Amino acid sequence: MEPRSYKGDQKNGIMEGTGEYTFPTETTYIGEMKDGMFHGKGVMHFPNGSKYEATWEKGLAKQGTFTFADGLVFQDNDWAYCDGYDRRFYSERCNGLRPAGESQLTDSHPPHVIPEGCYDCGDGFYYPSNRIVKTYTGYFLRTAAQRLSHATGLPNDSSERKRTRRAASGNQDQEQ
Repeated sequence: MEPRSYKGDQKNGIMEGTGEYTFPTETTYIGEMKDGMFHGKGVMHFPNGSKYEATWEKGLAKQGTFTFADGLVFQDNDWAYCDGYDRRFYSERCNGLRPAGESQLTDSHPPHVIPEGCYDCGDGFYYPSNRIVKTYTGYFLRTAAQRLSHATGLPNDSSERKRTRRAASGNQDQEQ
């Protein structure tokens, strides 16, 4: 993965004004900055095509709207999508059901062609032979040992956290 990058206004070498900040995961924030943090109006664009538009204060989102890649806008209240009674994909709700014999197995239509011996894991393909996940376009996303943090979409490797805790406690040989 490439390191993070920033293009935009700076004041004394610190992000200030408007700019574009790209994380190593290819997630990009475009918006206002202050004192080196997201501050003001900005949009977080995720590699899968979804986005989070928010008002930020000192790096924290205070109020925002999450829009999935297919255009579905998340709602905290009265969420009617995939609720147990209506299990259609969002694209089916917008465009109608496919004709008989053309079942839609994923929200993307046509669905991604899964490489032989691999599995679709929602954000890319899992390759069991080398235990990695690649994006649908073929770029490395993460190893099988890494889990994504739901809050940031960044890898969250629990085994690495365990090793760090063991090393900090001086118990490197003992599993916790």
